[in-house]
Amino acid sequence: HTVGLDNVSLNIEEGETFVCMGLSGSGKSTLIRHINRLIDPTSGDILVEGTNVMDLDKKNLIEFRRHKMSMVFQRFGLFPHKTVIENVGYGLEVQGKKLEEKNKIAMEKIEAVGLNGFEHQYPNQLSGGMQQRVGLARALATNTDIMLMDEAFSALDPLIRTEMQKQLITLQTELKKTIVFITHDLDESLRLGDHIGILNHGKLVQVGTPIDIIMKPADDYVAAFVKDVNRAKVIKAKIIMLTPEDFKKNGEKQSNIIKVNENDFLDEFLSQVCLTPATVEVVDNDGNIKGYITEKELSKALTKTNTNGAYKS
Repeated sequence: HTVGLDNVSLNIEEGETFVCMGLSGSGKSTLIRHINRLIDPTSGDILVEGTNVMDLDKKNLIEFRRHKMSMVFQRFGLFPHKTVIENVGYGLEVQGKKLEEKNKIAMEKIEAVGLNGFEHQYPNQLSGGMQQRVGLARALATNTDIMLMDEAFSALDPLIRTEMQKQLITLQTELKKTIVFITHDLDESLRLGDHIGILNHGKLVQVGTPIDIIMKPADDYVAAFVKDVNRAKVIKAKIIMLTPEDFKKNGEKQSNIIKVNENDFLDEFLSQVCLTPATVEVVDNDGNIKGYITEKELSKALTKTNTNGAYKS
């Protein structure tokens, strides 16, 4: 027998995006299929809000999958004979929703992923990126608390993949779903994850925030992954900002203020800071001040050495 997962233990918080990353054969897709029991573990428990999924009988497991978790696959998994709106509404149909309500919700999610006007098209009439948007809309439509995304963007062209990552970040800011995202791509994991778990041959070798993974790799395996990463492209403003309280104690406010969104990546405003000394004011989507970034914090985040300082996500 081959060991697929070796004593893996994880805590995933409500409303966070947890990314599980590893190379092919590391056990990451096996792991995500354990969460909804597409694969049963040899031993161990799977607890979701106190419910042990391993204790559910067949009927209750089906109900659990229908109402608690949705899944987005790498190869889209769309029904070729159904239109976009029919595909998006399929999970609602399974849940027993009436046609009018099903179509109303499906259209809301189609609009949310930017496919308004394509609802009556068939999958073969759409590009790969558009098909994956349909898959994402279908997962959102069932309004489950948890979304499992297994290499969801891996089959897409790089530009479309980046667009989908941005769209997921935007949607997650609004919806606050609990997302478990599987990828083999380090940049993708750093861009999307609130926390990241790195698997190697079935063992969980490190769990941490993106900045923890970059600045404090747990072993040589992780260090080899992160050594060439473009930090400015994968670190968000909210990861390195000081809270208003900490900034008041330790920061020096410049006369020039640059406002950025908490989910902006450093490369989106780095050139502005380099041109003119400025304090970066980090705000949320409603314009509320969440924190500040000083030149010192920027420098520390972009320096390719380990640090004893800890950032908070």
